[in-house]
Amino acid sequence: MPEGLDGLRLDAAISRLFGLSRTAAADLVGTGAATLDGNPTVKSERVTAGAVLEVQLPEPERAAARPPEVVPGLTVRYEDDDILVVDKPVGVAAHPSPGWEGPTVIGGLAAAGHRVSTSGAEERQGIVHRLDVGTSGCMVVAKSERAYTVLKDAFRERTVDKRYHALVQGHPDPTSGTVDAPIDRHPTSAYKFAVVAGGRDSVTHYETIEAFRHASLLDVHLETGRTHQIRVHLAALKHPCVGDVTYGADPTLARKLGLERQWLHAVRLGFAHPDDGRWVEFESPYPADLQTALDRVAEWS
Repeated sequence: MPEGLDGLRLDAAISRLFGLSRTAAADLVGTGAATLDGNPTVKSERVTAGAVLEVQLPEPERAAARPPEVVPGLTVRYEDDDILVVDKPVGVAAHPSPGWEGPTVIGGLAAAGHRVSTSGAEERQGIVHRLDVGTSGCMVVAKSERAYTVLKDAFRERTVDKRYHALVQGHPDPTSGTVDAPIDRHPTSAYKFAVVAGGRDSVTHYETIEAFRHASLLDVHLETGRTHQIRVHLAALKHPCVGDVTYGADPTLARKLGLERQWLHAVRLGFAHPDDGRWVEFESPYPADLQTALDRVAEWS
């Protein structure tokens, strides 16, 4: 058991470690699927650092296969025999997942007649990285099996240059810096993540591009790629993305800007091409809603 979980109830510790709800974690303990130091236990037992936890997890729920679907706004920026680079619109998931009924990048590419790699789980073939549903911007999708393997390794080894722009509330001090703080599931909210002791290592670098009266535009560089990483780390600095009410942003400011989502966009993606290793970079312009909001913030300064 990691030190950060010392003293927690067993069901809470399992919930954090495996991203399960407390109810699901308690059910696993109740059915005998979890042991501490090789012994049966109960959900209310307090865990200690260094204890050996063994959990027999159920088979993960698989997303149902779906027919191709036209996705308005999904734009192919570049294509060759190995890769597709796309602009993902807001409100679109990378691939189908349990509980998501909306459009996906995979469905949109299939509807447009694009072939992708058959590597990976059936519902996410070709997908080597993801953007949040509420985040727009640049994504690369593997077309060849070679590209899938090479790109997955590149993301795992952190050799991909992932750049985002984020409009945040207030003015970070210092104006540039690094957030090195572990991230895991939020202790009380199933749909959020948080800086949590014992979580997965997560590193975000930021630099202020321009400071306005009420907000700052940041260039953000990710070393790691955790779910909601930028949003969680900026919220931890007390400067959440404008419009990101899930992580504490002021909804009044978003309404004044006509913004219905977090101001966060994947502006650039750089990596070694899986065919010959040459370095390639692709950029994505701001979509209309983010540009309008930025222009209004600038006008107020």
